[in-house]
Amino acid sequence: MGSGTAMFAAYALQTLKRIIVPLAVLLLAMIGLGLLITKVLEHDWPFTVEDGINRGFAAHRTDPANVITLIGSFVGSTPCIIAVTAIVAFILLKTLHSWREPLFLCAAVSAQALVFLFTTLAIDRQRPAVHHLDNSPPTSSFPSGHTSAATALYCGLALVLAMQVRRTWAKVLCWLLVVFPLYVAVSRLYRGMHHPSDVTASFVNAAVCITIMAFAILNPHVAWRRSSIAAKS
Repeated sequence: MGSGTAMFAAYALQTLKRIIVPLAVLLLAMIGLGLLITKVLEHDWPFTVEDGINRGFAAHRTDPANVITLIGSFVGSTPCIIAVTAIVAFILLKTLHSWREPLFLCAAVSAQALVFLFTTLAIDRQRPAVHHLDNSPPTSSFPSGHTSAATALYCGLALVLAMQVRRTWAKVLCWLLVVFPLYVAVSRLYRGMHHPSDVTASFVNAAVCITIMAFAILNPHVAWRRSSIAAKS
């Protein structure tokens, strides 16, 4: 019983040090960034030109572009992200015969979602003053959940795949997956759902979550096995 308690404490300590504390720092940073944008620098450049960018997108809408961006918005939606993450994680598990890669991907997507959720609770930012092409939940415009989720999923997957190949051209092909979050970000801007700074902050959120989970889970020098933890404790 004592050994089991010690093992649980060791796991908890590793999780706290490598995941929870860094995510807490990221959350505070995102909230601070949101307050800086909406309260301190709201009337300063470059945030003063954001409305112009949104109006520019709205003024040049066309039926084909509306359909294309509707698909882009769906790609970053919660149901699509959950479904694709689950399918890809299952494929990675069966293909690589390793729990690290699928766990990393699920953890990165989940982490960005938590940071996004709590940030929206702290930051109250109205969506752009243009006609919105999508229905929106009563959450803050800052940051963009669609963009953050798509970035965590597809850039996280790109990292996993790039680690499995050695040739440069193959790595480049893997990183072409970054097109998906860019597609989602532009779609959300076009459809009047977010300010440019919202999607930019989302890239930061997802990138940091990917980095945290990569160091905590994908790093081969980090041991999570019971024997390794027992040896250290």
